[in-house]
Amino acid sequence: MKKAYLGVDIGSISTKGIIIDEQNNILASKYLWTEGNPMDAVKRLIANLKEQINLKKYKVVAVGTTGSARKLIGVLLGANVVKNEITAHAIGTLSLYPEVKTIFEIGGQDSKIILIDDGIVVDYAMNTLCAAGTGSFLSSQSKRLGLEVEEFGPLALKSKNPTNIAARCTVFAESDLVHKAQIGHKKEDIVAGLCKAVVTNYLNNVGKGKKINAPIVFQGGVSKNIGVIKAFEDATGEKVIVDDNSHLMGALGVAILAKTDGKEIDFTFDIEDIEFETKGVECKRCANNCEIICIYKDKELIDSWGNKCDNGAIKVRKKEKVGQ
Repeated sequence: MKKAYLGVDIGSISTKGIIIDEQNNILASKYLWTEGNPMDAVKRLIANLKEQINLKKYKVVAVGTTGSARKLIGVLLGANVVKNEITAHAIGTLSLYPEVKTIFEIGGQDSKIILIDDGIVVDYAMNTLCAAGTGSFLSSQSKRLGLEVEEFGPLALKSKNPTNIAARCTVFAESDLVHKAQIGHKKEDIVAGLCKAVVTNYLNNVGKGKKINAPIVFQGGVSKNIGVIKAFEDATGEKVIVDDNSHLMGALGVAILAKTDGKEIDFTFDIEDIEFETKGVECKRCANNCEIICIYKDKELIDSWGNKCDNGAIKVRKKEKVGQ
């Protein structure tokens, strides 16, 4: 039986999963929508990956999780590695592009920039204020224009004169978009202007003060938009690399981290048959009044977090275990 390694990147908008072998070759992969329910999303993800892999040939012996719900999903999967997105994306990208200097990443509701020197992360930044320069921004504008978001890129490339769109936030962008459409701007020019606005917003906020060097690798769901790729190349004057699996790079990175961790677990794909539940419990044993998040597996408490006082958390967990 050959060894395999699972990586899961779960965010507010999308959930990504990859299974690799010992040479980092991808054996199975899936990208799906989180739909506001990370526990259900990971069940659907694991069920899909199970259908893709030959379980008579491969055995998953390590699991890694990353993304905004990495801790929760790490508990559900019994992960031996739980890492932040910066580390996961950097490791995934370096495994394919060891000479990379700059990573642009734009997801559904967040974006980040990672600067690398000699294979080491030396600086990074993430958006902190709003989602104006992210996938959800493009999605909302595509609906207003009566387009599928997949149509954005090809349509943007037809533009000869991109419209200037005020994209400091979604509200301003929508107002400006409607105004420009009403005064006669072509749809392809508006779309190209929106792609340019995403890039301008990204570079002025996430990339502000950062020295951007080539090679540049662009990843995340928005990297599939060729209109945004062109806008990045126009803005930086550099070729922007987009891998076929650019939307899965965080999952790839954390799968590699799980492999190199050296620890092995007894992973099962039968998670879809297990009932998971989260419950908030307020601990009143001190003035902190911590809200403890408790995770149950088939009615049994398996983990909890959120405490500021270790003693208080232990008391809450003991109380929950006896069902009081």
